[in-house]
Order: sequence, then structure tokens, then C-alpha cells
Amino acid sequence: MSNYIVFDLEWNQSAAGKETSLDHLPFEIFEIGAVKLNEKMEQVSQFHRLVRPCVYRQLHYIISEVTHVSMDELDRDGRPFKEVMEEFMEWCGEAPVFCTWGSMDLTELQRNMVYHGMEIPFASPLLFYDVQKLYSLTFSDGKTREALDEAVKLLNIRMDAPFHRALGDAVYTGKVMACLDMKAVGDYVSVDYYRIPRCPEEEIVLNFPDYSKFVSRGFASKEEAMKDKRVTDMVCYKCRRMLRKKIRWFSYGQRFYLCLAACPEHGLMKGKIRMKKAEDGSIFVVKTQKLVGEEGAEFVARKKEEARVRRAERLKTKKHGK
Repeated sequence: MSNYIVFDLEWNQSAAGKETSLDHLPFEIFEIGAVKLNEKMEQVSQFHRLVRPCVYRQLHYIISEVTHVSMDELDRDGRPFKEVMEEFMEWCGEAPVFCTWGSMDLTELQRNMVYHGMEIPFASPLLFYDVQKLYSLTFSDGKTREALDEAVKLLNIRMDAPFHRALGDAVYTGKVMACLDMKAVGDYVSVDYYRIPRCPEEEIVLNFPDYSKFVSRGFASKEEAMKDKRVTDMVCYKCRRMLRKKIRWFSYGQRFYLCLAACPEHGLMKGKIRMKKAEDGSIFVVKTQKLVGEEGAEFVARKKEEARVRRAERLKTKKHGK
């Protein structure tokens, strides 16, 4: 029986700017709100707590304007983060399925837990539902990311609580989730990247109806990552056949790579690699593979030509610069 935990966080940041932020705690949580849904997407319980800040003791002006929270209120009604988090996990119950609007909340929750010396109790890999993505898959192109208040308006959900407060946003997210056909989009789980795989055996492979995702372990550099066979192999996610590359991996931009491969049975497949920085400073890879038609193949070929032209221009500029 599913135990859906739809939660939202409100957090503060350094009022003096990013340069004064703690390296591994850019955002300090001051509010946790959540609703528990049953398999029928009916709300069966609520959770709401304020957290007393101990790192950023002045509210950033934007946070104050958006949430209408004051530091006096947090000092008066807030409780220590560790105490609130322990209550939250007990309230979540066994095997919770976390659901959030967007992909940041679980990462920031874990960062705050580590800062406060707490062990992370979540499974690894940590899979969750990004309701914002599921909403886009249902009502848009799967790529657009709508703001929560806009989604609520478009679905004609009654607005009886302010936005940008943790419990209200969790309630609204749960109501949006109730409007979705989970049988149609329930396969599209998201993976949290706060804790990346530590070794090849832990690397993550997720197969979805129309694409696949691979999450690597950490590497010292993107050049080292691109030497790894599991990173650069193209394998058809439908028949598991190793594929021949028609266009080999090439870089476009500083963090992205593309390639084009061919499956004799299923056709052309585009590969895309995103280089991401892990919490420990290492580089890890998120590789997606998707079947494409001629238009998708032409896109890859065009990007390769653009990359070739840019590379030639850089070499020419470097030569003349000497």
C-alpha cells in the first residue's frame, strides 16, 4: 500500500549574499509542511512545524517578502531542526514515497540533516515523484516547468491558503497530484542526486517508456568521465543491444555531450550527457538515451557542425593571438 508523502520546505539564505554562505549549507530550512495521501490520492494526515534558525539569523529580504515570516516568529514558535526532523520522519511512517514540486527539496533536506549531524535514513538511490514534472507530462510537453500557483489556477483548484508557505504549498501539490493519471505517469520517477553512486556496482540505470537514464559514480574530471566505457556506451533500452555510433560523442557547451547511435531493430537513438558537480566536488554523469526520428538525427548533426565551427574559430583566434 502506497504511503505518499507530499512535502514542501521554506528556507532562508545569507542576507549578505552567496559569498558569505556556508559551502555545504546554502539554504537553511525554517519550515516543513507535508500531507499524507492514500492510494486514492486522498489526504489522510498533515504535518507542519517551524524550525528555529541557527545559521542565518537574518532573513533575506526576498524570503521575508515572499513568505511574510519574521525572525521573531521563528524564534518564538520554531524548534530545533533535529527535533523537528525526527518528528517528521516518525510521522512519515514506513516506506514513504516522497513527492515534491520540483527537484530541490530532498537535496536541501539532506544537506540540512548532514549539517546537524544526522544520519540520512533514506534508501539509495533515493527515488521520488517530481509532481511539477508529472504535471508537465500530463498537461504540457514534458519539458515546461510551470509554477505551482499557475498549475493550481489552470486546474481550477480552490485557493484557500497562501502560496509560499510550506503547508499550503504541500496541500496544493497534493491536490495537483490528485488530478493526474498516475497509471499513465507513475513510471516517471525522479532520482535525487545528493548522494551519488560510490562505485560501478551502485551506478543507476532507470528505464522509462520512452527513454533511459544512467547516473554514474564520481570522477576527478569530465575528461576522466568520458574515458569510462559505461559512460560512453550506447545500449538500446528496449532490446539491450550494444549500439554502433553514427555520430560519436562531442561536446557542446561546457557541460553537455551529444551522440547519435543506431539500433538495427528500433532505429536511431540520441544520447545526451550532462556533467554535474557532486557534493564532494567530484564530477558525475547523467546520461539519457532516447529514440529519435530524422528530425532528431538532424538536430544532433547540426549541433556537431556548430561545435566544429566554434572550435575552428577558437583555433583561428588563438593562432592570430600569438
